[in-house]
Amino acid sequence: MRIAPFKIERFYAQYEFTAPYMLSSSDCESMTIGDLLAYEPGAAERFAQHWLGYTESQGAPELRAALAGMYETLTPDHLLVCAGAEEGIFISMNALLTRGDHVIVHAPGYQSLHSVATSLGAEVSLWLTTDAENWELDLNWLADHIRPRTRMIVVNSPHNPTGYHMTPDKQRQIIDLARAHNLIVFSDEVYRGLEHDPQTRLPAAAELYENALSLGVLSKAHGLPGLRIGWLATRNTEFFRKVAAFKDYTTICNSAPGEFLATIAARQHSALSARCRALCLANLDLLDAFFARHTDLFTWQRPRANSTAFPRIHAPQGAEAFAIDVVQRAGVLLLPATTYDYGDRHVRVGFGRRNLPEALARFDEYLQREPATR
Repeated sequence: MRIAPFKIERFYAQYEFTAPYMLSSSDCESMTIGDLLAYEPGAAERFAQHWLGYTESQGAPELRAALAGMYETLTPDHLLVCAGAEEGIFISMNALLTRGDHVIVHAPGYQSLHSVATSLGAEVSLWLTTDAENWELDLNWLADHIRPRTRMIVVNSPHNPTGYHMTPDKQRQIIDLARAHNLIVFSDEVYRGLEHDPQTRLPAAAELYENALSLGVLSKAHGLPGLRIGWLATRNTEFFRKVAAFKDYTTICNSAPGEFLATIAARQHSALSARCRALCLANLDLLDAFFARHTDLFTWQRPRANSTAFPRIHAPQGAEAFAIDVVQRAGVLLLPATTYDYGDRHVRVGFGRRNLPEALARFDEYLQREPATR
């Protein structure tokens, strides 16, 4: 397997842990182990006594039961626990795609959603969206680009990096098209729970369609990226068997302490996601005011969901050069569109961290003293 370098991770490797202000993070403010254990009386004592042997490859039964509680109709037997969302993507693509398959992927988007398929010899068509169309998915385009060799449609809602969120009607139309052509729907739902209006939360694709896989993780809406716990959900027993068997060649099983803590997080998912959502909404108000002051440099579209947005930037040097200058001179880290292979005219802004007011103040200072950026 030859796979392209992961551009986001290579860019972050240079700056993520040295820049004082992460203004592009996709996750929300995290917490300590003690903070999480405090959600359940006696959890700290139970954690200290937790056995450090191997765990079940599918995931601890107690964890899978807690995760199933996030869904209406899925059971623990429909869930496979993974090492973060990345493993879920990697093992699904490897288990379900073969050379010559055609895959349609929602774009711009998380690189592994298309790079892994490409590395396997699949042909990928990017289902491109634009800010001019409010990042809306074009169903006519989708219908026109399904081929005899099309095997999978990959969608992401709530969407990284744009903050787009599709309607229930659009979700059902995508699934209807997939069912009509007997296609797999791989639904990246890692931001499920971060809808700015909880009433807009979509059903999991795996609950609506027998040939769908839903991807979840505790990193985003729960603010627990350090646990490295994600999961796949599907009602298709053949898909489940293939993906679970491929996991034997990646992690085999998960961290026992991580699964213990993840079980608490899954049981407390409503409180944790409400905490993250409140922080995002408060920070969004600050971003509205910030971008209103800088309309000459940015075109801002308030996102409908998620902890990220993707404003257009009008800096003459382009998004990547601008982002590098900002992090080197001001210690504020933005993520340029080049890391998404989406031109050089957008930056990802993350607004799930508590120190966003300080980051914006530092960014404002930079813009005031660097008129050449205009």
